[in-house]
Amino acid sequence: MILALVLSLLAAAPDLKTDDQKSLYAIGYVVGSRNLGPLSLKPEELKLVEQGIADGANGKKAVIDVEKQMDAVNKFAQTRSNAAADKEKVAGREYAEKAAKESGATKLPDGLIFKTLKPGDGPSPQATDKVKVNYEGKLTNGTVFDSSYKRGQPAEFGLNQVIKCWTEGVAKMKVGEKARLVCPSDIAYGDHGHPPTIPGGATLVFEIELLGITK
Repeated sequence: MILALVLSLLAAAPDLKTDDQKSLYAIGYVVGSRNLGPLSLKPEELKLVEQGIADGANGKKAVIDVEKQMDAVNKFAQTRSNAAADKEKVAGREYAEKAAKESGATKLPDGLIFKTLKPGDGPSPQATDKVKVNYEGKLTNGTVFDSSYKRGQPAEFGLNQVIKCWTEGVAKMKVGEKARLVCPSDIAYGDHGHPPTIPGGATLVFEIELLGITK
C-alpha cells in the first residue's frame, strides 16, 4: 500500500511539505534509484512497472503469472544492467586515456592512474595500516558522490578494507601528500556499482589528502 501511495503522491502533490510526504517520496526514490535505475527504463516501460507496483501494493490479482515470469525478469534485468555498465566503461576509458596523458600522471598495470597534486614529506602507509584522510570522490561527469570535506571531518580506515584502487593508490602516497586517483571499475565497484550513487561499470575519480598513519 505504501508504494501505491508514493505513486499517487507524486502525481497529485509534488510539493512535499510534511514528514510523511517526504518519507513516502524517499521510499519511492530509494526503490527507483537502487532497483530500477540500473535498468535505464524508457517512459513507457516505467509506466508498466508503476502499474505492477500499484496492483501489488493494492492486493490486486496480477494479470500474468508472476512466478513463471521470474526467469525472464532476471534475464531482462541482467541484460539491461550489463548494457548500462558497458556504456559507463566506454566513458570511463575515454576519461582515463586523457588523464593518463596529463603531465606527472602515472598509469599502473591494473589501470589505476596516479598523479601527485601536492607532494608530502612523511612516510608511506602499508596495506595493514590505518590511515587518516580527507577526500572527494567524483564520477567522470563531475558528480560528487562522497566527500569528507562536505562532512567536515576526515575519514579513518584500514587501508586493506577499501576498494583495491584505494589500497594501491594511497600506499604510494606520503603523509602530507595530495593525489588524484582515477580508478577503472575493475578496481573500484565493478559492474554492479554502488547504487544509487555509483552506477555499474563506473570509473571513479578521487582527490585524496593523506593526513596521517596509525600502525
